[in-house]
Amino acid sequence: MEQIATDIVRTLQEAGHEALFAGGCVRDRLLGNEPKDFDIATSATPDEILKHFPKAGTVGAHFGVVLVKRDGHHFEIATFREDGKYSDGRRPDNVVFSTAENDARRRDFTINGMFHDPIANKTIDYVEGEDDLASSLIRCIGNPGDRFREDYLRLLRAIRFSTSFEFEIEENTWRAIRDTAENIQHISPERIREELDRIWVSPHRLQGFDLLVESGLMKILLPEILDLQGCEQPPQWHPEGDVFIHTRLMLSHLPKDASLPLVLSVLFHDIAKPATFTYEPDEDRIRFNGHDKIGADMTREILLRFRYSNAVIDSVTSAVKNHMKFKDVQKMRSSTLKRFMARDGFDDELALHRVDCLGSNGNLSNHDFVVAKLDDSAAEPLVPPPFITGHDLIDRGMEPGPVFREILRAGQDLQLEKELESREAALLWLDAELERR
Repeated sequence: MEQIATDIVRTLQEAGHEALFAGGCVRDRLLGNEPKDFDIATSATPDEILKHFPKAGTVGAHFGVVLVKRDGHHFEIATFREDGKYSDGRRPDNVVFSTAENDARRRDFTINGMFHDPIANKTIDYVEGEDDLASSLIRCIGNPGDRFREDYLRLLRAIRFSTSFEFEIEENTWRAIRDTAENIQHISPERIREELDRIWVSPHRLQGFDLLVESGLMKILLPEILDLQGCEQPPQWHPEGDVFIHTRLMLSHLPKDASLPLVLSVLFHDIAKPATFTYEPDEDRIRFNGHDKIGADMTREILLRFRYSNAVIDSVTSAVKNHMKFKDVQKMRSSTLKRFMARDGFDDELALHRVDCLGSNGNLSNHDFVVAKLDDSAAEPLVPPPFITGHDLIDRGMEPGPVFREILRAGQDLQLEKELESREAALLWLDAELERR
């Protein structure tokens, strides 16, 4: 991909235009990381770019952006520009084509404001981005308050970059984030969700979680998380402290490559504990009756608020709803346990249970029991095709209904319990069962 991007730069330079790699790809190359894409900034206007790349798309020509497709890759070529006023805190009202230096100074953070000339093999830095990279620092270009007022999503982007690279946020930039945090509500839920998701799937998500809390952004975006603070738990099961501390500890125990639904289920699995908190003086015990089911409903509302897909919503709410069932796995009938383990998304639910234990009393006996059962069942499906089907019941004169479903379920239970080991044995059982009824 880099070679294709370099060829594009060479074409523009040979035509007499200034052309450079810009932004994130420059940062990533200096960090020794492979860039995911290469953006190009140039003195050429969109019309001039199109002369050299006539099949390019003018998806952002109003802002001086042209999209070039080469060998399955997409490259944004943007004319150097200065931005006008940001009336909506999202995008400039107008742009004026300008110079490379002015283009750099309109960008968000110093580490994203550098250019690189791949032909001359030199970095061009008007904003001291290299120094901040060396110092592991996130710093706004120019006045931090101005940068955030131009686009309030930058509040989250600062935390996302800090999380991804484990960089500190420079003092003035941090102060501006805290002073401006409430304005994040002017950004669409979809754009907020995209930034949050990139924080949650980062291996350093705990740093992002803490920064969201300390900046005041969590209070605006996910106030339900802050409600967990001070919500006491039974010390015999949760010696670590309140629900907030427990949730934070769980995040620290997640694997680096944890899926997004798994991270979200950690965040929300106990979200209803404050609402269901009761203290039983006769038992001297704290209870959270129904917090799993109520929590699933609350989780669905939160995820809908951020416009998550149905697939993510269903996966996360299922994990929240079922997370308390793991305490009963060693008491379950074999058929019940197999159905429980065979459900879609169970791997994430098991991982949720594991960190739930590690973030509290550390007892992994139920987790290890399930893992052993999964190992024992590895050679065959947990829930194989049933010996008895609805056609067998219809052939015997039955009509679909509650009793119809009850018999099918009973037959499959016996199959899963290995009390019926063949279709022939199952049909004999069915005939006897129908005669008994």
